[in-house]
Amino acid sequence: MAKARYQYGTNPRKIEPTTQRKERVQQKAKLKVVENVPRQEVKISKAQRKKQIQLTILALFVFAILLAVGYRNSQISVKFNEMQNQKKQLATLEKENEQLEISIENGLNLGNIENEAKQKLGMQKLTNKQTVYITLPKKDYVEAPTEKIEDEEQKSWIRQIADWIFQK
Repeated sequence: MAKARYQYGTNPRKIEPTTQRKERVQQKAKLKVVENVPRQEVKISKAQRKKQIQLTILALFVFAILLAVGYRNSQISVKFNEMQNQKKQLATLEKENEQLEISIENGLNLGNIENEAKQKLGMQKLTNKQTVYITLPKKDYVEAPTEKIEDEEQKSWIRQIADWIFQK
């Protein structure tokens, strides 16, 4: 019994002759027979085998490329995380450095040094009684060189020859 189908368009449906229907049914039956045959007995042509191998190689190649891209992205992510950690460490070290600079500047303040000397060391400021004045003679203690000393080792050999020629 033929199935009733909705027909799109204005052309009438062509009815196939019964012989063509039988041939199609027979072709489907042949395919079913091939499907029922164990796999070892099914023979695959060389062209089909070559096409299967090409598709397998293509699939492996695409998989390898995707694997390489994924690995590269993971390496980029790892390096980015390392860089972020290094930046955090740098920021903390810079902050610590600034704090140390401020503490050094406060330590170099003369008022702080004086307070430390008075409190920790028990020092006091000088009084007029403790001041001792010294008078020094105004004689210059530096002697002027009496002879001109030349170092022969430091002169170049050209200079030595020129000095020997001009001395005569």
